[in-house]
Amino acid sequence: MLRWIDPPTTAVQAERAFEAKLHAEPYRERYVFVPLGHISPNLAHAVIAAEDTRFFTHHGFDWSEIESSLGQDLRGGQPRGASTITQQLVRNLFLSTGRSVLRKAVEASIVPLAEALLGKERILELYLNVVEWGPGVYGAEAATEYYFRCPAAAISRMRGAELAALLPAPLRRRLGQPDWYVKRVLARMYAMGY
Repeated sequence: MLRWIDPPTTAVQAERAFEAKLHAEPYRERYVFVPLGHISPNLAHAVIAAEDTRFFTHHGFDWSEIESSLGQDLRGGQPRGASTITQQLVRNLFLSTGRSVLRKAVEASIVPLAEALLGKERILELYLNVVEWGPGVYGAEAATEYYFRCPAAAISRMRGAELAALLPAPLRRRLGQPDWYVKRVLARMYAMGY
């Protein structure tokens, strides 16, 4: 169904609206779905460089990144995520932002189906349209309008990197901060040939 129909909402959007209502906080949702062709390749490339450099070569799980992340955790290093764009899409659409073994198990069972049924281009299109980019801001079009007052199709490499740098913690990070991460995204884009 998601192969042809754009999602009217997601589990994360519902979760955020519920949290706001529960805490009696104001909440305004910004969500506009646009075709992948209406999103600047600069933004798509920046997101791939920031979130999942092997997106086009794996089948939903980046085993090399998972192994590296586990090794870092075992050595007592700073925990870091190893989720692929496909895993993050599944989480956004169907699950929650909470962390649990059960959620990971459900996610792991859906990811291969998403990869098989949707294909990489549609996964990227869906992800760029539903990912959370700030309080109540979902998807590339809403994010570019909110932060830069322009359509997603008009985003430069630098602006794309700035937006991609928000994704690891969209409710805590601010545009352009941390500056070192924006530079890292730009360096990854360059290394990947973008």
